[in-house]
Amino acid sequence: MLASLYTSLTTKMLSVSTSDHASVVSLNLFVALLCACIVIGHLLEEHRWINESITALLIGLGTGVVILLMSRGKSSHLLVFSEDLFFIYLLPPIIFNAGFQVKKKQFFRNFVTIMAFGAIGTIISCTVISLGAIHFFKKLDIATFDLGDILAIGAIFAATDSVCTLQVLNQDETPLLYSLVFGEGVVNDATSVVLFNAIQSFDLTHLNHEAAFHFLGNFLYLFLLSTVLGVATGLVSAYVIKKLYFGRHSTDREVALMMLMAYLSYMLAELFALSGILTVFFCGIVMSHYTWHNVTESSRVTTKHTFATLSFLAETFIFLYVGMDALDIEKWRFVSDSPGTSVAVSSILMGLVMLGRAAFVFPLSFLSNLSKKNQSEKIDIKQQVVIWWAGLMRGAVSMALAYNKFTRSGHTELRGNAIMITSTITVCLFSTMVFGMLTKPLIRHLMPHQSTTTSMLSDDNTPKSLHMPLLDGEQQDSFVEFSGSHHDVPRPDSLRGFLMRPARTVHHYWRQFDDAFMRPVFGGRGFVPFVPGSPIERSTHDLSKP
Repeated sequence: MLASLYTSLTTKMLSVSTSDHASVVSLNLFVALLCACIVIGHLLEEHRWINESITALLIGLGTGVVILLMSRGKSSHLLVFSEDLFFIYLLPPIIFNAGFQVKKKQFFRNFVTIMAFGAIGTIISCTVISLGAIHFFKKLDIATFDLGDILAIGAIFAATDSVCTLQVLNQDETPLLYSLVFGEGVVNDATSVVLFNAIQSFDLTHLNHEAAFHFLGNFLYLFLLSTVLGVATGLVSAYVIKKLYFGRHSTDREVALMMLMAYLSYMLAELFALSGILTVFFCGIVMSHYTWHNVTESSRVTTKHTFATLSFLAETFIFLYVGMDALDIEKWRFVSDSPGTSVAVSSILMGLVMLGRAAFVFPLSFLSNLSKKNQSEKIDIKQQVVIWWAGLMRGAVSMALAYNKFTRSGHTELRGNAIMITSTITVCLFSTMVFGMLTKPLIRHLMPHQSTTTSMLSDDNTPKSLHMPLLDGEQQDSFVEFSGSHHDVPRPDSLRGFLMRPARTVHHYWRQFDDAFMRPVFGGRGFVPFVPGSPIERSTHDLSKP
């Protein structure tokens, strides 16, 4: 009896030890691959076609092939895909850093257009893809999908890959395009996830006008509440750091508090079943506007680079794993008897993605241009083409939603579900590599002189552009005089001067409200507590010198 018990315990301990050893080996290999992605990405930084996303995908594909050969066709990846890993640990630092580093002036100047592209455009794209799937899937020999499955497919492929788009476009080289594509990408991700979750939890067997209005009301409720939660969390962090001023004793505490409050905003949204993407994005914007200016100078540098580094590692991790998981033999085995069907489904979905994006980019751009009086603020046809093209990429969000819908713990045993997973992988790889490689040359071809306007559109309050002026020379002086006093602006002596003349827009009134009420309470630029000998006092004193 005791001997059998001892043998059983020994066997279990050995199996656990073997499992732990395998996990350690897998993690070591993955860390080594991340290092390889960084080194190779640095060597190819000036390459015209290859970016870091494509580099990580190619390394992942190569590693998957090696593992597939070594395991004799049993496995192609080191780690099992987990939606929780993606949504809880990898996505938050990416989206937060996007909000933390964004040029706020340029973003909010195009806020209405961004929200139209991100929210309304995603719904239009989801509708087009769903209608196309209903029409074409009936003609193919795949499993029968119900209405919930079709709508879920529309939400899955309506999600653009903001991670890859951010690496393709540069906000200093193409500020207007970056603002539109990036802003749309973040709102699009949030909209797609909210749509997907709503479809999963909504009873689609009893559709009527009342149910449709209830669905729309719930959708708007999630959007507004998620935004309010992100703003509130950012303001709380700013107020606490401003009042307690941790930097007088320890900069480590204020850096840690900023990081924890940023992550807390995302987890609170998940706790209350809201959109964590939207919440952490607006939390990043608020923290960069208020909290970041309340910490010491050394903490500013530390937080800026820490958030950027975490975002970079998460992006690389995602694309590396997507490349490895693309060769998962278990899913491809189900479609090996009918490869033509899988290719047809992937081609149809790719075509619907292109059609769905065109269905809203060009019409909404036309409507946006009707509301703009200044020609320089309008989206011309070349910019529309670039926006349409850059948003064709699909990636980690689509992968995570597809795994959530068509697999259980990363595995599937149904042929129809396996076809959808392999088709999602194919679309993500094709769109990221082909469209990603061609986006840079396309921008250079359509807008070769775009980078000459960056100094006019940079944002002085953004952590990424700490030492970059908002306007140059006399334009900056006139703008400060206009926004800080009630004197009349001199009559412009040319049409160009008239078009460049500051106008009393929403941004102007927001600055007045911000300076009068928000900054005295929550801190920010110009309202930082003074501590004798502190780095902030010295930097602020230096800025105040003529």
